[in-house]
Amino acid sequence: MNDQPRLEHLRTPRLDIAYEVAGPERGAPVILLHGFPDDPRTWDGAVAQLTRAGYRTIAPYLRGYGPTRFLYQSTPRSGQQAALGRDLLDLMDGIGIERATLAGYDWGGRSACVMAALWPARVRALISVGGYNILNHAAHAKPLPPAQEHRMWYQWYFATERGRAGLAANRRDFCKLLWYLWSPNWRFDDATYERTAASFDNPDFVEVVIHSYRHRFGWAPGDPDLEAIEVRLSAMPQIGVPTIALHGAADGVAPVQATERHARFFSGPYQRRVIPEAGHFLAWEAPDAIVAAVRELVPDPKEE
Repeated sequence: MNDQPRLEHLRTPRLDIAYEVAGPERGAPVILLHGFPDDPRTWDGAVAQLTRAGYRTIAPYLRGYGPTRFLYQSTPRSGQQAALGRDLLDLMDGIGIERATLAGYDWGGRSACVMAALWPARVRALISVGGYNILNHAAHAKPLPPAQEHRMWYQWYFATERGRAGLAANRRDFCKLLWYLWSPNWRFDDATYERTAASFDNPDFVEVVIHSYRHRFGWAPGDPDLEAIEVRLSAMPQIGVPTIALHGAADGVAPVQATERHARFFSGPYQRRVIPEAGHFLAWEAPDAIVAAVRELVPDPKEE
């Protein structure tokens, strides 16, 4: 068994995707998708348990992070949800995974939800931190209650050229501040943060992040090649695969009330669990909750 993750690369039509794989080759595949600002280190605690139990884990670096690279300068540095979903589809196609369990949060949860909604035959089960993570662009045009607008301060900052310059100049300090704000009960040390912060040195990190937040509010155009996917997502399609949604009780981005009514977006078996004390970076803080959800939805770690 391969207990330690090994780094591999896959060339897709647009990207050289770096991903970490661990566990037995014939284990049931579990794809673990990190969010902003993070990288596959967020899954280390879950990977150790899942691989010991016989699952195969695949944890990619999303576009703009770590050693993942765009192949061509002409490719838009898009961070829109359609790009994240298509990257996941390309990864599964490229490494020959017909069907997998997906677990993700934040951007990674969005990628997983897009995959489960649009290509459900490829998804065995879904563990989504934050529930239904597909963005409703029409709703984003409407102001939220002041307390939630306050939580989104970084998005208004990114809408400005000052924000772009600030992220470029201070990416480590900026992202570290978000870790503190979004997971207030998590006591991480500098060494833990620095291992992940190296992924923010990717040459496309700033452009992908800025585009992600501007596009969702209609402040930046999308990649024309992704328009057909965005049209499908605009209908807010339901997810029919077996799903467990997790929400950290101390999430500094979205309060637990934000996902209380997400069941309406799921037409298949659905459970919602609030994890006490955990914040936005739930995979770091409560890996046991991720592992328990995988083992409940896919009790046999042998590949189908």
